[in-house]
Amino acid sequence: MTKSILLVGVGGQGTILASKLLTTGLMEFGYDVKMSEIHGMSQRGGSVSSQVRYGECVYSPVIEYGSADILVAFEKMEALRWLKYLKPDGNLVVNNYRIDSMTVLTGKAEYFEDEIDKELVRLEANMIDAASKAIELGNSKIMNVILLGSLVKTMKLEHINWEKIIRDNVKEKFVDINIKAFNEGLNLAKNESNLAKNF
Repeated sequence: MTKSILLVGVGGQGTILASKLLTTGLMEFGYDVKMSEIHGMSQRGGSVSSQVRYGECVYSPVIEYGSADILVAFEKMEALRWLKYLKPDGNLVVNNYRIDSMTVLTGKAEYFEDEIDKELVRLEANMIDAASKAIELGNSKIMNVILLGSLVKTMKLEHINWEKIIRDNVKEKFVDINIKAFNEGLNLAKNESNLAKNF
């Protein structure tokens, strides 16, 4: 059975790197994997998305509306923006983090944070406070790998050698902190009984 994972965020959050690490790990474990990515206006805080599909035999990387098993949002508003891609019984993993888009910064739009938070509670999203943990570890840029750790836990794929994947794909001077970030993500994911319904 093919599984579909949609990762979404804002330019500069490391969404694509997390997707590539996930794809590499799945491939090394023996899955057939297809990945596609869309870079929005990343320099302007635009949306960035990456679609990862894996299984015994995958023919297309494209995730249709209502077909993602897991939606991972690196920013709260992005979770709701891409929600139409998630299956009715899919799993929603959300970084509890706000980034104001250019339209919000210029006053052309508003960021209704209270309403967004209430909707995420209603949707029973698995909220991950990756920003605070990244700062605790000393590097705010590792939120993406913390979220990857939470995703791996949600998908019940801890048996793959993720430490090797990180060592092979991250610059040497950042390897140790990224391994710590990944392990923090594993710990931040909800208890086993609350994890992915479809995995």
